[in-house]
Amino acid sequence: MGSKRFTLMIIPESGQKVRRLVVSRALLACCILMAGLGLAVLGYVVSDYSQLSANQDALMRLQVENSQQRHDYQHLSMEFSRLRQEMVLLAETDASIRRMADIDTSVDDLPPGIGGASETEDDAVLSDIQKQINDMRVAIELRRQSQEEIRSLLNDRQSLSGATPHGWPVKGWITSYFGVRKSPYTGQRKHHEGLDIAANTGMPIFATADGVVARVETSPGYGKMVVLDHGYGYRTRYAHNSKNLVKRGQRVSRGDKIAEVGNTGRSTGPHVHYEVLLDGVPIDPRKSL
Repeated sequence: MGSKRFTLMIIPESGQKVRRLVVSRALLACCILMAGLGLAVLGYVVSDYSQLSANQDALMRLQVENSQQRHDYQHLSMEFSRLRQEMVLLAETDASIRRMADIDTSVDDLPPGIGGASETEDDAVLSDIQKQINDMRVAIELRRQSQEEIRSLLNDRQSLSGATPHGWPVKGWITSYFGVRKSPYTGQRKHHEGLDIAANTGMPIFATADGVVARVETSPGYGKMVVLDHGYGYRTRYAHNSKNLVKRGQRVSRGDKIAEVGNTGRSTGPHVHYEVLLDGVPIDPRKSL
């Protein structure tokens, strides 16, 4: 049976007396066990500290991410609110202009608003808000296009209104109407393609619509004459003038003085022969006086 004791010898290098230490097997085993337990505890403490440190780093990272998400959510919410207000303003302006201009009002309804999402919701909430913001931007762009359409239509209407003959070309009185009449020269019935408006010689003759001077000439029948082209198929003729004051190609506006009353050509007295033509066909000018 083996010995139950162990002898440990300590031999100093300085030549001093050798020391002997007698240790029982049980004590040695106990010391080894305690050392092992100590190492295990030390390893556990080191591992636990490392895990705790990692958890703290992860917690700090999550806190930073959470703070960033809250910031992003607040920014998106503010952006959506701003876009919503802009959308409402554009819609009100659009509808008001369409009503005033009597334009078709069948435009898309406003996109629905968002409901109160809390600041603690995850990325799905931010993604949903971002999608709604993108949809709102599309809706705003459609409203802007609608207003461009309205502006274009109004410009066309304004241009058409300016090109449509309206008003008297001279201050005077009508001596011969549009339609069939007895010729003052032959006594035969003949179609009169305009109005004869009597006035004193030298009285100003005004353009009745915006346009461009198409013709300035003198003919045996009409005498001194000005023809204006207004676009949209409209033309006006001013004849028997004493003096023409515009040149071919000149642009004029409604109310501009273009000639003076006279008695040139086949005329029985000072007056203006005023014609309105639409697509080359004379129409009754009285409808536009």
